[in-house]
Formats: sequence, structure tokens, C-alpha cells
Amino acid sequence: MNIELVELRHIRISLLSPFETSFGVTTDRESIIVRVVADGVAGWGECVADAEPGYSYETVTTAWHILRDFLIPELLRAPLHDPRDTPARFGRVRGHNMAKATLEAALWDIAAQQAGQSLSQYLGGARERVPVGVSIGIQPSSEKLAETVRRYCAAGYRRIKIKIKPGRDLADARAARHAAADIPLMIDANSAYTLADAPLFEQMDELDLLMIEQPLNCDDIYEHHKLQQQLRTPICLDESIHSAADARFALEIGACRIINIKQGRVGGLTNAIAVHDVCRQAGAPVWCGGMLETGIGRALNVALASLPNFTLPGDLSASNRYYRLDLIDPPFELNPDSTLSVPAGPGLGVTVLQDRLDAVTLRRETFRR
Repeated sequence: MNIELVELRHIRISLLSPFETSFGVTTDRESIIVRVVADGVAGWGECVADAEPGYSYETVTTAWHILRDFLIPELLRAPLHDPRDTPARFGRVRGHNMAKATLEAALWDIAAQQAGQSLSQYLGGARERVPVGVSIGIQPSSEKLAETVRRYCAAGYRRIKIKIKPGRDLADARAARHAAADIPLMIDANSAYTLADAPLFEQMDELDLLMIEQPLNCDDIYEHHKLQQQLRTPICLDESIHSAADARFALEIGACRIINIKQGRVGGLTNAIAVHDVCRQAGAPVWCGGMLETGIGRALNVALASLPNFTLPGDLSASNRYYRLDLIDPPFELNPDSTLSVPAGPGLGVTVLQDRLDAVTLRRETFRR
């Protein structure tokens, strides 16, 4: 690939409703959209870093800096043979996985287009539809949560995830389980608890949960293995897993039974596939996590989720779950069987709507070879 141009856009797009987790409330989604042109073909990527360092130390501001001052100059320095070579090309920059994943996503899009394949086909995807669920933020009350759960169940979602935090946990989980009846239900703590809270999670064993996601510290693996020993419910790790080595360690010591793969968190599709393969070899199922992406990032996630070991529903949802007007055409729509269709067109398989992208762009910068 002869990289000719890289364009960065800082965007802000309003959510349909506020999304609350244990580390804050999001009303507007800020992110970075990148367009890379190589050999006359344009590819797109989306940075999943947020405006604030709640989920990760990376933010839109830090990602812009790392992209502009380090990664883009490195990418423009010489041709790239394959998108799988991107981690090695960026190796001298420690961390900043979300920034790295942004550029790699666009390169995968270009490579798939050049091969005349959808991104799913190019990655070795195994299905035309991927199972999805909906993630529900913390609501004003348990009663409001139950109402929201019932609404999404009626809309066709067949897996529900709720966010919890101290003081809004067991009662909310019970309300959601009552509202969801026999639909798979999981809870996400976003690292808000400690090992001393084990009795709380033991009580949740009665709720027949699909999993408990990241209950303990965001960089912990060891104490999760102590908690998992006390629970029947599977623990799923998210924030703790940054590499295939992390996944291997967590599974080998019994810190979890399930892993959430977010390609941005692990540094791009190359590393995400490596995590997928480690889990598959260990017999541990995975699912694709979401970060409130627009349709650009969602298209990448759907392609990734078509790989064989993504056997649990992902946090992908339809475009209208978060946005009134998505940035792509066609938008993602929920199928009656609670799946999203995998785009079949070349690359990401969606068209970026330039007028909508322009309308939400706060700043733009272009880099040429």
C-alpha cells in the first residue's frame, strides 16, 4: 500500500438519550474519524476514545496528538505491505491502542476493497448475520430500568445488558431479570467494585445471569480469579484485556470464562483476531463490545463479530439505538432474530454520507506524503 493521504476529523454527534455508566454520563459522542487514501482507494476508521478519560486513559485529545505527531508520520514514511504489518510499524509508540486501531481500521478497509471482498470475507468471517444485544445505561430508578428493558425486548433485542454501580446494583439486576423474563441478561460493572463486594455478586448467582462483566479494577486479572472461584456466574473481562497474552493469562488462571473483544482497546483488528484465536483454542467464547460507535466503527465491529468464536451476542445494536441520523448508508437495522446483517459490499460495505459527516465535524486536518 502506498499511502497518499490521511485526513483526521474531530466530530461530535448527539446521542438520542443520555448514557450513564459507573464513571459518568454521556450525552454527546466525541470521536475521531480518519480517512486514508492508498493507491487511489479510500478507507475509513473511527477512534473509540472518548472526550474524557473514564473508560480509558486515552481521549480524543490524546489520540489526535498521537496520530498527528507520531503514527501518521510513521505511516507515511514508507509503503505498507499488509494491514497486519501495522502493529510492528507502530511498535516504537507504547500504548495508545485506540489511536493505533483508528489507522489500522482504514487500512483493513482499503485492503479488503483492493481484494474485491467484504471486510468480513477478508477476515475469514463465518456468518452473514451476527447476534446482537442492547446495552442499557443506569436509569433514574429500578422501575424506570424495568420499563426500559421491556421496551427493548419489545423492539426485538434478545439479549439485555445493564450497567451497575455501587448503590444501583442488586435491586436493578433483580428488576431487569423480572422484566426480561427468560431473555439472556448480563450486568456490566465497569470496574466499580472490589473483592470485598464478593457477597453482593454471590447474591446475583440466583438471577441466572449470562455473565458479570469487569466487576473489579480495570487493570486487574489476579483478583478476578479469586472472585470467579466464589461464583457460579461466569465473569467476563473487558478493560483488563489489552493483548492476546493478557487473554491467555486470564483464562489459564481462571480469572474469567468469557472475554469481551473491543478492537480499539487491543490496538486494532490484527490484535483482536489474535485474542479471538487464543480464546477459541482455550474453548472460551467471546463477544464484540461496543463504544457508542457511529456506523463507521459499527461496520468494522460487525465484520469482526462474524468470526467463528464470536458465539455470544455483541453490544452492536442498530443505528437508531444511539443516533437519530447515522453517518452511513444504509444504516444498521435490527433483524427479527436479534441480529445485524453483515455488509456484503467491498471493504466496510457502507457509504459514508459526506454531508452528515461535515455537519458534525469540529475540526479537520490533512496530511500528505
